[in-house]
Amino acid sequence: MHFGEHLMIDGYNGDPKKLDDKELVLSCLAELPNLLGMHPIAEPQLVVFPGNDIKDPGGVSGVVLIAESHISVHTFPKRGFVSVDVYSCHNGMDTKFIIGYFTRLFGLGDIEQHFIKRGSRYPSHNLA
Repeated sequence: MHFGEHLMIDGYNGDPKKLDDKELVLSCLAELPNLLGMHPIAEPQLVVFPGNDIKDPGGVSGVVLIAESHISVHTFPKRGFVSVDVYSCHNGMDTKFIIGYFTRLFGLGDIEQHFIKRGSRYPSHNLA
């Protein structure tokens, strides 16, 4: 038994125009929770970051809070890179669907994924 599941995706060789499209990122954060049967509890938030000329050349970052936890997306168009987190307290996450969704959305050529079960010692008994 565990509390939840966390899928982390690093996508490479993506389409720079799609990765730089703030409306595309925003629509993704509005659409994906519903496709996964999750329940948004706030409007998606989005920030366009100009970069810091060191490691981060800038991009679009967004997050949507869901009753089950959150989904976040951080794009780096000049590097063709995206970093995604999908974290849910529901178990049985459809990782293949989520990976395929982001691969198509941003035209990714390569994916690195990490999946972890969170809260393996989370108390399962009812509180008094």
